[in-house]
Amino acid sequence: GRAERELMRRSGIAVTTTWREVRAVSAAIGVVAFVVMTALGAHVRIPLPWTPVPITLQTFFVHLAGATLGPALGPLSQALYILAGTAGMPVFAGGASGLAYLVKGATTGYLIGFVVAGALVGWLTRRRADPGILWILTSMAAGSLVIYACGVSWLAWSLKLSLPVALAKGMLPFLVGDVLKTSAAAGLYRSYRRRARMVFP
Repeated sequence: GRAERELMRRSGIAVTTTWREVRAVSAAIGVVAFVVMTALGAHVRIPLPWTPVPITLQTFFVHLAGATLGPALGPLSQALYILAGTAGMPVFAGGASGLAYLVKGATTGYLIGFVVAGALVGWLTRRRADPGILWILTSMAAGSLVIYACGVSWLAWSLKLSLPVALAKGMLPFLVGDVLKTSAAAGLYRSYRRRARMVFP
């Protein structure tokens, strides 16, 4: 009767609230995890003598953040990563930090590209209910192009380089490594994509 309907209504609210709380906690854990992983990727740093841009593992985690967390939480994780570095935490390449690093640094464009790529990879992977490896690779390759576009543009502007020189310093040395990192990220995401989609739809 009336008492049962009231009980069902109340329990329904409880279930909804619990579900929302679980989703919120999962989202927070996922975002923080990728902030940490991107920071760790920055510390795997191989400097090259002919360019101010080092080789890092960051793009591996940027692609995974977008694919795993989706088009909203993926870029949020990268924006928070930049915010953490700007606030003084040593999370940028080589343990760098601070607002001056962003304003004067030659690699700021790549960091901006991380946010855009996170959104793009997240959006593209969500275009398929169950994306195959080729679609995942294509999505992450598109993310890489965005990172290069932002990074090379900033490099050219900040160091007053011509576009060919900026490409030679900011993209060409990293293509082979990025193909490997993108392929590894795509393969890894493919292995847990269904579980990720359940937690981060």
